[in-house]
Amino acid sequence: MFIQTETTPNPATLKFLPGETVLGSGTADFPSAEAASASPLARRIFAVDGVVGVFLGRDFVTVTKADSVQWDHLKPSVLGAIMEHFQSGAPALDQGGAEAGGHAAHDGPDADIVVQIKELLDTRVRPAVAQDGGDITFHGFDRGIVYLHMQGACAGCPSSTLTLKMGIENLLRHYIPEVVEVRPVA
Repeated sequence: MFIQTETTPNPATLKFLPGETVLGSGTADFPSAEAASASPLARRIFAVDGVVGVFLGRDFVTVTKADSVQWDHLKPSVLGAIMEHFQSGAPALDQGGAEAGGHAAHDGPDADIVVQIKELLDTRVRPAVAQDGGDITFHGFDRGIVYLHMQGACAGCPSSTLTLKMGIENLLRHYIPEVVEVRPVA
């Protein structure tokens, strides 16, 4: 098994491409070892000292390291953990594991606007951020402000504010005049 790695805009995060399907659909975000109970793959990666976040996509695994650790020391152990997992034949998520990848539900007077926002996110934004090892999902819309949840390489990325303000906000405002601003949520 050959696992490729790619850098991401977030220097604390690397994208690992095992050459196999990781999740059949959706994404799964594990911002801590405690959150990884439903994922044998994430648990195995968190067993590597220095790992502070794991994000699973369709065909990639994004791993975030602690600031005190260097990738040169951590990367071989993470590669080994991913390889061991795929060789074991275990699923990435246990039955009933929290596979997400969806937007928050929204109904009410702005439902038509929210449908447009989600459509633009799904067709224009999410494929681009998946290339960088992350995901951005709709969290809410209130009085012209769009709230987005950033995951994987996007969470904590130094360029995430620029991505939100100059990229996503401009895109949404161009197509949807009711959008005034885009803000991240934790």
